[in-house]
Amino acid sequence: MFTPPLSPTDHDVLSAVRDGWLPVAENAAYLPVGFGAHHWRIDQDSVPALFATLDVPGGHRTADLFEGAYAAASELAARGFLWVLAPVRSTNGSFTIPLAEGILSVTPWATGRTPDEAEAARPDHTAKMRRLLAELHSTPAPVSLPHWQPRITPDFSGQLTHAATRLWNAGPFGEDARRLIVESAESIAGWASRYAELAEKALAALDRWVPTHGEPHHANQMLTDSGLVLVDWESFALAPHERDLLDLPEHDQRALGGEPEMIELFELEWRLTEIREYARWFQAPHTGSEDDRTALADLRNELTR
Repeated sequence: MFTPPLSPTDHDVLSAVRDGWLPVAENAAYLPVGFGAHHWRIDQDSVPALFATLDVPGGHRTADLFEGAYAAASELAARGFLWVLAPVRSTNGSFTIPLAEGILSVTPWATGRTPDEAEAARPDHTAKMRRLLAELHSTPAPVSLPHWQPRITPDFSGQLTHAATRLWNAGPFGEDARRLIVESAESIAGWASRYAELAEKALAALDRWVPTHGEPHHANQMLTDSGLVLVDWESFALAPHERDLLDLPEHDQRALGGEPEMIELFELEWRLTEIREYARWFQAPHTGSEDDRTALADLRNELTR
């Protein structure tokens, strides 16, 4: 997120990191990067040492699922997969610890950069991603790896339509968001119906499920001195392998054996879960911050693209 939370403060994060991971940590500096979670750089001896993330579990994203996914990613890293930047286990044995309204995790600080969308779409880069994903999808599933479950319930469209019958006046963009959803109600119902149909097909083919990162798009990639690595493993799950293919060109999807209907399933899942999260966002109190403006633009994009 671009805006720091009111709670926890930088000092709260530093204290939690000292208690859970690095007693000699000196400083926690907020990083306005990413979208959906809060991040801090943790310094030791004036040098970046850890990357701390605060997530807020809710809905399908339970604290247990975070813990299982992070433990599974750590197991992959222990197997020698250098492209896995996994969270670090805390002194109490868990990968996350409660903090404020969320859970805190840390990964080692990695020096590198995130490719932009144009660079991530270049043939040489997508070829690297194709090889990386093929390796991930062929590895035995870690013991703690969660199993994918449909993230949109059959009553999603009806619930959202009902919510939109009331004013969303808890912040400056609430009514704008509500109008966008009302105007797209028919499309949302169609997407949700198709999603339910395809999810049923996916659940009937458990024998072809593999370990999947869940969101291996360019923002969750880093180019480091040791090569391409994947970060943000909170969505790690056993699932149809098409879950990881959305951002690859069609020829790469075909090269990895992607079935069009399963790719459609996860395209719909992304769209519908984004709509759901932004609907919750704009029904709740908000101030019109940069994060709010970004969220409204993202909602409009999901409804109209």
